[in-house]
Amino acid sequence: MTAVSGMPTRPLYDSTDSLLRFAMRADATLTGLCGLAVAFFADPISSLTGLTSGQEYALGAFFVLYGLVVFGLAAVPNLRRVGIGVIAANIAYTLAAVAAAELVPMTATGVAATLATGVYTAAFAGLQYLGVRRLAA
Repeated sequence: MTAVSGMPTRPLYDSTDSLLRFAMRADATLTGLCGLAVAFFADPISSLTGLTSGQEYALGAFFVLYGLVVFGLAAVPNLRRVGIGVIAANIAYTLAAVAAAELVPMTATGVAATLATGVYTAAFAGLQYLGVRRLAA
């Protein structure tokens, strides 16, 4: 097999962006899978959290959609801006989870689960931040 001369070839990935791509794909996959579980088990989960089944289903659907979007964004060639946007979204969700734990009437289990999702998104925001920093190096 011969290469076409004159055609610049780009590597499939750059070693400096591998951490950010991994963190985004892991975040997307885990968020999407959790969203599927929440949507599928919305009724039993709602009795544990104090939210309605509809609210649980909508939250699960949001997680699935977010996961699909982030997974797709992890494939863009120039990852820096996208990575910063995903970090901002994760930080915004973390702050929203803390606020929801205070403002939304939920059971103790619901508050714990909400705060746990905030910790999850904060941890992925930190990992993705390290990936963006690695791009600058």
